[in-house]
Amino acid sequence: MMNREECLRVLHHFRGPSTVVVTTMGAVAPWARLSNSALDFPSAGSAMAHAADFAMGLALAQPDRPVWVFNGDGSMLMSLGTLVTICQTPPANLVLFVLQNDTYEVTGNQPIPGAGRISMVRMAEAAGFIHAFEFQNPQDMEARLPTVLALTGPIFINLRLAPGSEAPPKLDCPLREPATQLREALLSRKPR
Repeated sequence: MMNREECLRVLHHFRGPSTVVVTTMGAVAPWARLSNSALDFPSAGSAMAHAADFAMGLALAQPDRPVWVFNGDGSMLMSLGTLVTICQTPPANLVLFVLQNDTYEVTGNQPIPGAGRISMVRMAEAAGFIHAFEFQNPQDMEARLPTVLALTGPIFINLRLAPGSEAPPKLDCPLREPATQLREALLSRKPR
């Protein structure tokens, strides 16, 4: 299994300059240490489990831009209906990454329901995802990711991670500021 930091470093390497990245919970702070793009949005100021549906809306509104979302496994379990919704109106530019460490890490590493038994990939496939993958080590991910990201979305990628100890995300500013920054970046930058 990967640790979150090595996993995010690989993803950062493959991120294009026009890619919007939505992070939530345990991915907010580690991603911010790697990237300071105006196209990053830390979805941490509201209720858990809404990053994937927010990213879907962005993908539909910005069809010429790749949109990635780094969702936690606990967040994904809280909003399984989002998988079906994504497949009902499939955004070709959406990549949904689930960072699965089988815990609610930011609240104290309590096990998620079904920890060690559930398959996020099979749930995504059952919801209608045609492209669903899982990576457990950075070498395999780095080797296969270019081919996977070249597919027409929506794409579901489950990333098996070792449990960590990330604290709850804290924004240095109200959520309104990152939202305004993202809006301005989307309006001022043309996709490539």
